[in-house]
Amino acid sequence: MSIELMDYQIVETAEALENFRNENKDIEWIAFDTEFIGEKRYKTLLCLIQLATVNGYYLIDPIKLESIDLLLEVLQDPKIKVLTHAGENDYRLLYKNYGILPQNIFDAQIAAGFVGYKYPISFRKLAEKEAGVRLSKGYTVSDWQIRPINAKQVKYALNDVIYLYKIWKNLSAKLEKAGRLEWVEEEFARLSTPEYYYIDPNREALTNSLILGLNVQEQVFLIRIYAWRRSEAERKDYSKEMVLPAKYIGPIVRNINSGKAALKNHRRIPKHILENYWEMFNRMFQDSPTDQEREILSKVTQNPNENPKHDTLMEILYLLIKYQCHKDNLAPELLLVRSEFKKMKADLSYFDHSLDRGWREIFLGKEMIHWLKQRSQLEIQMVNGEFKVMLNEG
Repeated sequence: MSIELMDYQIVETAEALENFRNENKDIEWIAFDTEFIGEKRYKTLLCLIQLATVNGYYLIDPIKLESIDLLLEVLQDPKIKVLTHAGENDYRLLYKNYGILPQNIFDAQIAAGFVGYKYPISFRKLAEKEAGVRLSKGYTVSDWQIRPINAKQVKYALNDVIYLYKIWKNLSAKLEKAGRLEWVEEEFARLSTPEYYYIDPNREALTNSLILGLNVQEQVFLIRIYAWRRSEAERKDYSKEMVLPAKYIGPIVRNINSGKAALKNHRRIPKHILENYWEMFNRMFQDSPTDQEREILSKVTQNPNENPKHDTLMEILYLLIKYQCHKDNLAPELLLVRSEFKKMKADLSYFDHSLDRGWREIFLGKEMIHWLKQRSQLEIQMVNGEFKVMLNEG
């Protein structure tokens, strides 16, 4: 589709935004996407919002507009279906910057995974398959902050929304035929909850494999240095990497106990970092852990005892689930997040309870869920040339 200047409206004044709201307040659907810049800043800058409705195509300019509340009003209307592709980052941005979440979502990338497409699938590939169009790859990392927006940027931005209606209709028909409309609606509902976007502020430290090999004092220091980096980035509106590159955190934590001289002689740690921060880092290392920090450390999964038999059995279960997903045209990544499965593999006391409810419970079945919950007692044996899964309850 060729997009000419007459085919869309640029909304950059309060009056134009009010006209947009009045034109579209009673529509059935709205296709939605954003362009933003997250590099070299802590708070992501929303640069452009592109929309398609039955009434036309729109480019909302949040840089020029003092407020986009009237647009947010439309996006939050539960009667209006909000169409996106890979909308998680867009919704996260809306929630973080404006405290709102759409309530009636259709995400094409997620929906495609329920009807045989791999997950995640690019919009370009999905548009080709479901809308019959070939889109260019250009302008994915364009500087969307610059004004005026040029014609090629306009075309790229609008291409992300003008085909979403057709994709929605095609995928919805396939979902209905497969009997999975309720499944996908259940998955979409998760995107409308604040809990979905919660990120543990200590996640970087707790998921760093380095923490497992440290003593308590070093673990606390690791938590503190990540917290300081995050706080500084927010205060200055810098990226965290601009405050302290992650590649230096490991060497600093592993060697701080040896003192300033040892760190100064470490060839991988720039001298200016120690000149600027040594006194602070040393205090952070020497101060006793607080009760809150001890509570945070209780979340650290300890190194499991090596058990090749258990590891192999868990991989067999994972492959069985993955095989069944492919057989039934369901993207396995939607059913079971690999990181969650690894956590279940490492920690026998942990179970991902999203698996024993809703569509996941239906798909997996009670027997597979029972195996996963009782995995410490699970065995696989060959009997008369056949593999059998059984529980060893002795």
